[in-house]
Order: sequence, then C-alpha cells, then structure tokens
Amino acid sequence: MIRIKNYINGLFQDALSKSTIDLINPSRGSIYGTLPDSESSDVLVAIKAAKEALPAWKVLSFEQRFDLLLKLANGIEARMQEFIEAESMDNGKPQWLAAQSDIPRAISNLKFFASAQMNFPSESHFTPGQGLNYTLRQPIGVVGCISPWNLPLYLFTWKIAPALAAGNTVVAKPSEITPYTAYLLSTVCDEIGFPKGVLNIVHGLGGKVGQAIVESKDIKAIAFTGGTITGRAINIECAKQFKKVSLELGGKNPNIIFEDCDFEEMMATTVRSSFTNQGQICLCGSRIFIQKTIYDKFKTEFIHRIQKLTIGDPATEVNIGAVVSEAHLHKILGYIDLAKEEGGIILTGGKRVKPVGECENGYFIEPTVIEGLNHLCRLNQEEIFGPVVTLIPFETEDEVISMANSTPYGLACTIWTENGKTALRVAERIDSGIVWVNTWMIRDLRTPFGGMKESGIGREGGFEAMRFFTETKNVFIKY
Repeated sequence: MIRIKNYINGLFQDALSKSTIDLINPSRGSIYGTLPDSESSDVLVAIKAAKEALPAWKVLSFEQRFDLLLKLANGIEARMQEFIEAESMDNGKPQWLAAQSDIPRAISNLKFFASAQMNFPSESHFTPGQGLNYTLRQPIGVVGCISPWNLPLYLFTWKIAPALAAGNTVVAKPSEITPYTAYLLSTVCDEIGFPKGVLNIVHGLGGKVGQAIVESKDIKAIAFTGGTITGRAINIECAKQFKKVSLELGGKNPNIIFEDCDFEEMMATTVRSSFTNQGQICLCGSRIFIQKTIYDKFKTEFIHRIQKLTIGDPATEVNIGAVVSEAHLHKILGYIDLAKEEGGIILTGGKRVKPVGECENGYFIEPTVIEGLNHLCRLNQEEIFGPVVTLIPFETEDEVISMANSTPYGLACTIWTENGKTALRVAERIDSGIVWVNTWMIRDLRTPFGGMKESGIGREGGFEAMRFFTETKNVFIKY
C-alpha cells in the first residue's frame, strides 16, 4: 500500500487530523494506497511556509531559478519509468500514452518556463523632453495552483512551473483522485534539495483544501483547471477579494469536417481526437460535424475503425484504458442512457466492459458513437468528458458555424478542409480560444492557451502565464 503525504516546508507530513482517503486503481477497481484528508489547518501551515520562503526566492537570480527548475525536470526524467507507471495506475490511462505525452510534457513544462523567465521582456518608453518610463514585472507573492485528474502531472507542472519561474512561492493542490505523480514530484524536490517552503503540496478534497486555498487572503492569485461549476464558485470568491484568477474549464469541442478534406489524415486524427485518454481531455472533439456529401462514407469508416480499438489493462498495448473512477463511469453511462431518451441511435459502443482477469472490476467503457440527435439537445450541449462522440451532418458553412457555436463552451475546435479560404473564414468565426486546421493537439508552449465563454478566463502558456503570475509596475524617471 502506498502512503502519500503532504509536502510542506520541505517535510513530508500526514494531515494534522491524521485522517486519510483511500486511493483507487481505476483499472482494477481496488484500493492501492491512501492520501492525507487535509483540512484548512494544513493549508494554513503551508501558506505560512510559503510566506517565509518568499523573500529569498523572489530575489534569486534568473540563473539560480533556472538551475533549480532544470534540476526538477531532470529529476523526473531520471525516474521516467516510475512516473509513467504511477500515472497509468493512478489515472487508468495506457502506459504508452503516459510515456508518449504526460510525463515528457511535464518535463517540458519545467524546462520551458525555466528558460522563459530568463527571456521575459520588460518595456521602456522614452518621452521626449520629459524622461523615461520603464516597466517592472514583479512576483505577486504566494499563489495557489489547483490541478485536475485527467492529465495529472502534465497540468500540475503547467500551473506550478510559470508560478515558480516568475518568483512566486506556491501552495498547490493536485486532484485527490490522481495525486500519485504530484507526490513523486515532491520526492524529487527532496532529492535535489529544492528550497524549503517554495513549493508546498497539500493533498485532500476540493471542498476542504481547495476552498481554503481560494479563500485565504494570503494567497494572491489562483490558477485552476477543472469543471465549470467549481470554476464559477472560485471566480466569485476571488472577485470578493479582487484576487487574480486564471480558469481553464470545460469544453464541448466541435470537429468540423468539410467534403474537400484529406480523408485519410482526417479519419486517423479524428479517431485520436475523439478517444485519446478515454475522451478525458478537455480538448477532445466530442461533437463531430460532417458535410452531408461525405457523411455516410465517414460514418462507415469511422465505426469500422472504432470497433477495432482494443480495451483493457493499461499496462499492455491497448488503445483504450479505464475511466478515472467509478463515479465518473456511472456519469458517462448516464449520459449514454440520456442519448437514448433524447432519440439518439447508438452506432457502436455504449456499454461497460469487464475484461477477463485482473481488470474485471475496472472502470472500462466501450468507445461510443451516437447519431440522430439535435445539436441543441443536452447530450450535445453538456460536457460528458468520456469516450462518447456524436455525429451531426451539415450542408453549409453558415449552418455548421451556427451549430458549433451553440454551446456555452468555447475551448477548442478542429477544422478539416483543403481550402485555405474556408479554413481562414471558419477559424475567424468560431467561438474557440484554440483552433486547429487539419490537425489536433499540436501545442507550442510559447502560444496562449485558454477558452471563451464558460470555458474559462485568461490565458496560460508562454509569456501570458508569466504576465499572470507577476504584477506590472510602471516607473517614470524625469530628466
């Protein structure tokens, strides 16, 4: 049994109450360990440590912070296989996916922002005959970072790396459902001698730990990735305190396929963009719009390929692993039942899978494809966050843009066409913070990341993240 502990002021600690929460391996449906059931009192201890560490950390040279963040990245890399296996066991995703994406991206996040803080520009403005303005971007102070369960270390480091690089100290909360790799990261901090109190990791439930972080007047900014309902509550609390907040929330992303697309490339990518990580990526394309002239061809080939996907033990070379929890399993199955109630036709999938052997009690669902639903029905408006997609035919460009923009969300969109003018027009009119044309999930860490409408507030990535985690000050010198 694995016993995860909080990491506060450089020390590994149980919750002050000594209470714990069971950790479940979703591919087995069994307990594999415990984590602290921390409360506000634990958060207060972490905040105190972060405040005490701030004066020394924020005045470190760029080179010193670069070296420490690079050591952190290298420490993960040196234990790569351990992190891969932990991420897969904790989350249910196939090990090959953690090896290909999650853990390498976590390393890249730390390396990128270690370098970014050394290249983060400030501005000066000469005022003729009067003097010179120059702009400082200074650390905010102690910040709170709250990350989700779907890409655990990937998104945990996406939060903490720019916060630390900008000179802030951090109180961080990983998801209580998938805390293992964040805990392993704290052991790397201990191994490399990362300065005490600079990064504090408090485990526990969102209603206790997350709420205490958000409500604390000593926390000067909140960076959160998760559900829209929780994000709304965080935004309200931060507004009361005039506290900076960055929210990356839900998505109901359109995948728009025009008749002139490169059909083979589109098809291979659409299988991935629909079901990678069991559809548990905020950027997955869950609403697939297909131009009517190729709808039947698309449907036939898509179903053929989906039915060939393998499901089972994430430690093996399967395409589809387990969804993250039993509660989430039932939520997804509930939406499949709703689809039937709303008149949808299940073209393939729609059922729980019980693999033979050690994974028979795991949380597996067949990749599911549904057609025959109105674009305004609940299934096409609400985020499911699982291996479920809908097929919707369209005739004209105006029609598909109207349908694609009809949800409360606006995170990402994929457009498939060989016509450059069509791509430019649609990309401009789509209400999404991220648009891919003839590809999916290509991310350059220098570019802004975030959504419109109920998909979030603010932008992460590149210098956008560095700006968020700093206060801007203008200084004028008269001559």
